[in-house]
Amino acid sequence: MDYIYASAGDVAELQDLEGIFQNIISSLLALAGIALFITLLLGGFKFISSGGNPKNLESAKQTLTWAIIGIILVALSYMILFLISEVTGNKKILNFRITF
Repeated sequence: MDYIYASAGDVAELQDLEGIFQNIISSLLALAGIALFITLLLGGFKFISSGGNPKNLESAKQTLTWAIIGIILVALSYMILFLISEVTGNKKILNFRITF
């Protein structure tokens, strides 16, 4: 994948949006993965430390449920991007790279 970076004096072009879009999507997917992992750990810790208290147990189950729903949504969003890349023939949309 070739990225063309414009210098400070260059005029922005429409093709520059492709790189920006790829960076945004890859960053959001990475952040979502980290957030889901932390949420799963938090839910598991709440479940283990509930001590049989029904209120704490229900809170832990709800946290784990929302974490699993989040995982499903992230997977569906990736599948939608894959479908878009197959329909349009643009395989670059799936080349995620986190840049800082």
